[in-house]
Amino acid sequence: MKTMEVSEVAALAPHVQPGNQEPVILLQNGQTVAAILPADEQSVESMLLSLNPRFQAILERSQRRFESEGGVSAADVRARLGLPAKQSDG
Repeated sequence: MKTMEVSEVAALAPHVQPGNQEPVILLQNGQTVAAILPADEQSVESMLLSLNPRFQAILERSQRRFESEGGVSAADVRARLGLPAKQSDG
């Protein structure tokens, strides 16, 4: 990931101020080359994970395993961890 200060790109500064929720699309010769999106620390972390090939491979492997072997219910996880059963809403 590359980072740069807004002050290094003077033309962008007015468009990427805190509180601005509008994406900025960057063009080169009329073609879209990048998008600048509003972000906080949590959304940056989520974005970086979603673009990480190793993380994506883990998710795909987990999905395949879930599809072939099934999963563990929340009640079973609670029992394995010695936690009390969740009370029903009823």
